[in-house]
Amino acid sequence: MNLIAIDSSGMTATVSLMRDGILVGIYTTCHKKTHSETLLPMLEELGRMTEYDNGKADAIAVAAGPGSFTGLRIGAALAKGMAEALGIPVIAVPTLEAMAYQFYGVSDIICPMMDARRNQVYSGIYSFEYDGADKVCRLKECKPQDALDVASQCQAADEIAKKSSKKIIFLGDGVPVYRDIICENMTSEIIFAPAHRNAQDAACLAALAEEYYRAGKITPAEDFAPEYLRVSQAERVRREQNGD
Repeated sequence: MNLIAIDSSGMTATVSLMRDGILVGIYTTCHKKTHSETLLPMLEELGRMTEYDNGKADAIAVAAGPGSFTGLRIGAALAKGMAEALGIPVIAVPTLEAMAYQFYGVSDIICPMMDARRNQVYSGIYSFEYDGADKVCRLKECKPQDALDVASQCQAADEIAKKSSKKIIFLGDGVPVYRDIICENMTSEIIFAPAHRNAQDAACLAALAEEYYRAGKITPAEDFAPEYLRVSQAERVRREQNGD
């Protein structure tokens, strides 16, 4: 299976190429340029460097949200455009699941947090379950992804960790922003992910997308739409001004 993966859900822009379950290449950057300027050139450069024929891709994996409204729209447009041109499906992978997948096989609770501003985060709570028959670990959703205040999510994660006597790994761009709130609301042992595992990673997105593909979780390109979880800042301002 040939797979192209794209994640533009946050400040990080990251793309990767997979061939028959092997990571061919990954290109990640976190800079001032917008994703509309970086994503396609990154894919083209990665394809050139690895001699990867994008025209032979079997599917396009994309971070489906939550995340930045602008970033998700740009990633969705690129994924849909490429998928429609190639006549292949889209694999929509929840952003937070792909982030949690970076800690494949760990026994701890995993809590990605993306900054949604106003003391809120996009967050979910995950763990891995070992399947002895297949000798693999499967990602388990302990609490569905949502947009919520930081303290509430911390308390929910704390309860899950205490019941299982496990540590909690926090990652994402919301962690440095709300680190003090996290520490104030936790009684369980916590771990803050290091820099190389704190942001989106298209290689992890691609690996999880392969599981989705095998499970038949694919979407026709024309039907794909990102999951925002809440309305945009512009829409919130408009509603406030109108008294809605």
